Amino acid sequence: MIRKPEPVQVVKQRRDAMLQNLVDGVPYIQFLGIQIDRRGDELTAILPFAEKLVGNPMLPAIHGGVTAAFLEVTAIMELSWAMIWEDMEAGKIDETAPAIALPKTIDFTVDYLRSGLPRDAYARARVNRSGRRFASVHVEAWQDNRSRLFAQATGHFLMPSRDD
Repeated sequence: MIRKPEPVQVVKQRRDAMLQNLVDGVPYIQFLGIQIDRRGDELTAILPFAEKLVGNPMLPAIHGGVTAAFLEVTAIMELSWAMIWEDMEAGKIDETAPAIALPKTIDFTVDYLRSGLPRDAYARARVNRSGRRFASVHVEAWQDNRSRLFAQATGHFLMPSRDD
C-alpha cells in the first residue's frame, strides 16, 4: 500500500516543533537570546543585539565570549539537527520525544576577524565530517553582509551514542 504524503503544512509544523524542542533544551540559548531560523534542513542562528552582550562599551563591541558561545551553540544545534533529521523524517521520533543527548565539545577554535558591532549577528554551521563518535564543524558569523565575516570557528565534537 502506498502511503499518501503528508500535507506540507503538517510537515513544516512537525519540523518546527522538533527544532523548538531542541532549542528549549538548552537554557543558555534563552539567556543569550539566540534564535534558530529553519529553511528546509538549513539552520541559521540569529543573535539579536542586546546591551548585556557588549564587552567593551567604549567601542561598543559584542563580548568575545558571547561571540564564541554563539558560534559553539550554532555548531551544536547544526550537529544535533542533522543527527535527528533522518529519524524525524522517517517518523521514528516526533515532537513528543524526550530531549536528545547533545554532542560534547572536544575543542573549539575561534578566529575573531573584526569587532562584533552593536547589531544583530547571524551564523551558519557546516558539518565537515560526522561519524558515529566524532564530528568536525566549521561555523561562520556575520552581521550586515554575509561576505564580511566578523568571526569563524572550527570545532570537534564527541557525538552521543545513537543507541540511547
